Amino acid sequence: MNWIDNFVRPKIRSILGQKRDIGENLWVKDPESGEMVFYRDLEANQWVVPNSGYHMKIKPVDRLKTFLDDGAYTLVPVPGVATDPLKFRAQKRYIDQLKENRAKTGYDDSVIVATGKLYERAVTVAVQDFDFLAGSLGMAAGQGIITGLETAAERKTPFILFVASGGARMQEGVLGLMQMPRTTVAVLRLREAGLPFFVVLTNPTTGGVTASYAMLGDVHIAEPGALIGFAGARVIEQTIREKLPKGFQRSEYLYEHGMVDMVVHRHNLRATIGSLAGILTRAEPSAALAGTQAITDRSSLRDAALAAETDDGDLATPPPGAHAE
Repeated sequence: MNWIDNFVRPKIRSILGQKRDIGENLWVKDPESGEMVFYRDLEANQWVVPNSGYHMKIKPVDRLKTFLDDGAYTLVPVPGVATDPLKFRAQKRYIDQLKENRAKTGYDDSVIVATGKLYERAVTVAVQDFDFLAGSLGMAAGQGIITGLETAAERKTPFILFVASGGARMQEGVLGLMQMPRTTVAVLRLREAGLPFFVVLTNPTTGGVTASYAMLGDVHIAEPGALIGFAGARVIEQTIREKLPKGFQRSEYLYEHGMVDMVVHRHNLRATIGSLAGILTRAEPSAALAGTQAITDRSSLRDAALAAETDDGDLATPPPGAHAE
């Protein structure tokens, strides 16, 4: 009886438990509608729920593979920074949190920088990974953004940043907050080089990130339904003692009020940014872009962007209100 109780029954339970876990992992629940979507269908659709159009979080690797030509890219090494400079400890030691997140994501920190081609034109891309400590901005993440901007300036390419963050990293205190002015200086250097900076705001983009480089692009593009703001809605309501309007801090609300230039479906990001990069760099028309579906509701976008260029060559943003879904 001991052999049955101690060995056979636990073995059967473990086998049944494994089957149940595998079955559950085949399906993903839509946070918006509650619909269950087959994992491979969701992956094939770039992590956009087919029926509701809800844009789920997407891993940096999947983002780069679906965005760049042929899914080919080269990672750019990011210089190392001091680890746990404040020896911060709460329920867990900060150093242990870093180890756990590095093991979980496979990356050293929340920002990954890569080079590749977009419609046959060289680009530099950085992706902020929300799975790594909520994409928070610390010294390593700040250095990643700066490395991406400097790489774009050296290679004379447009810089494209996919933002997803909960804000500054509290475990690094003022050292984390100092990344806001550091990244701002790097953005200004890219602008002095006359190269375009595209910011893609994904869900969520909040806190100190929104107060710095995420709102310093030449063109701001938001994915549908993304939460974008500095302070949380509850904090704002308690401060102003008023009920906020429906959809406040969502992409569509910000577009209507002039905070972002476009709201673009994930499937259309390649064509949209590819066209705008060509416009703002005065590049020759790309054969790969020929025949692509119209990406904005402004037929004169090209003429307006070129006319807005100043005598000294500084780039101006395209007219506000361009919208692509």
